[in-house]
Amino acid sequence: MIISQHSLNPIESKLALKLCQEAMVSAESHLQNLKSSTSGLATKGGKIDSEFLLSNQYAVHGFAWMATYIIALKQLLSWAEKLSSDERLGDLETLILQCGFGGYLKQLRHGIAMSQDEFARPGDLGIERTEDLYTSTIDQLISQGDSIYVRSQIAKILCENIGTGNFGALGLNETYTIIREQFSRFSDDRIAPAAQRWHINDELIPLEIIEEMSDLGVFGLTLPEEYQGLGMDKVSMCVVTEELSRGYIGVGSLSTRSEIAAELIRFNGTGEQKEHYLAAISSGKILPTAVFTEPNHGSDLAHIRTRAERNGNSYVITGNKIWITHGARSDLMTLLARTNADDSGYGGLSMFLAEKPRGSIENPFPAKGMSGSEIKVLGYRGMKEYEIAFDGFEISKTSLLGGAEGNGFKQLMSSFETARIQTAARAVGVAQNALELSLKYANDRSQFGSSIVNFDRVAGKIGWMAVETMIVRQLTYFAARQRDADQRCDIEAGMAKLLAARVAWSNADNGLQIHGGNGYGEEFVISRLLCDARILNIFEGAAEIQAGIIARGLLNRPNRP
Repeated sequence: MIISQHSLNPIESKLALKLCQEAMVSAESHLQNLKSSTSGLATKGGKIDSEFLLSNQYAVHGFAWMATYIIALKQLLSWAEKLSSDERLGDLETLILQCGFGGYLKQLRHGIAMSQDEFARPGDLGIERTEDLYTSTIDQLISQGDSIYVRSQIAKILCENIGTGNFGALGLNETYTIIREQFSRFSDDRIAPAAQRWHINDELIPLEIIEEMSDLGVFGLTLPEEYQGLGMDKVSMCVVTEELSRGYIGVGSLSTRSEIAAELIRFNGTGEQKEHYLAAISSGKILPTAVFTEPNHGSDLAHIRTRAERNGNSYVITGNKIWITHGARSDLMTLLARTNADDSGYGGLSMFLAEKPRGSIENPFPAKGMSGSEIKVLGYRGMKEYEIAFDGFEISKTSLLGGAEGNGFKQLMSSFETARIQTAARAVGVAQNALELSLKYANDRSQFGSSIVNFDRVAGKIGWMAVETMIVRQLTYFAARQRDADQRCDIEAGMAKLLAARVAWSNADNGLQIHGGNGYGEEFVISRLLCDARILNIFEGAAEIQAGIIARGLLNRPNRP
């Protein structure tokens, strides 16, 4: 087939928006069909059956990925509609919109990569062909909206804007924009210049940086003012986390532990616990760490074995924990342990606010009844990871979160939505950093008498990196807004985390390819980003866990896709 020059031209702005709106109706109809088909694979007698879920796991997880793509497109469209209503939908934003729709609709038709060798296709759910995805509108978006020409045009516009920070209007209001600019400057001035050294030398993030973050209000960002917080919303949290992680994921992750601890205490703690801890966490005086995971159980928190046995006015902790981030230099552990030996499930778990002395590299755990060793990791450095053993570690009975046993798992779940939204924001920051580094390198690097950004294979990668980064950014903001509205958002948070982690890895991988052999050298930041990005698909719930949560949640929603 001969492709005319006209078919290579991008779709005009108003038409692109109209086509995407029409395609969205078809995509949402397709989602209903996917849900119906998946329900037949996962339910029995109208209720979700765990055995069915397990035996049809590949298909069920495929449904989660397809649903995530469709919800992500809906948020990209909402972003474009808002820009259009504000008369800010420019050429770059229009190209991102049509390319995102064309690219994701194409994958929805033919296969979404859940991993390097696992592809989710409608046929996995018993849908060989759905007319919803085979319309003339979608055909046009696939062929004309997502072409190598469109991707290259995006890269061309980005090259023209190098140094301006313009990768497409974010759709943020003035307040969020001011916050973003403030933390962007901090990230560029104080974090990025030293991050590669911290990574290569496997150093802890300097305390002076933590103090500066504290002065900026990072650790009390969303805490109410009564606890010396700034009282901001979760969208602000995403904006701040994204910018800090753009400089270095370790810095962006420092506030995660404070956010988790503060939410646990704020929503579940006694009055005395709130008064004692929240202001200190907000000011950065207390640095918390999360102590949940065990060596043999991973994400299976229901069956953890670490025990907390009551002994008069104390609890005695015995057991082992693993993958404790910032474990040595922290002052407070949010510790999940089993208080009821007769209940081997969720009901036997309790959450503790366990204080500990701050350790050092030489003596990481100076507390009696507590020992541990560092786990060397490929990336995500700056805080260090530890395995911790408790052998008669004693804490006060007042350390029990909320003052009642048996609520630990429920309390933890109350904070997981925020943790996953924040992880998605970290992933957006890493993805953005990879995009910026790749764009600059491709523009500066000359081969065969031309800047390599002029080569289709390079420009196409950069264009698609920009598109997907905007998609996951808008999906993450959406999840944050749901949380701000006090709506349950475990599905939305899971979707944001699932897709943003994949995009961060894809951007880092493509970025290293653009750098060629240089990218494999430690002196180039992109080599670090590849290591940092890989963990995002694992912690805070691995991709497989997220897919299961998303699928189960969607199937349990009676009136929503």
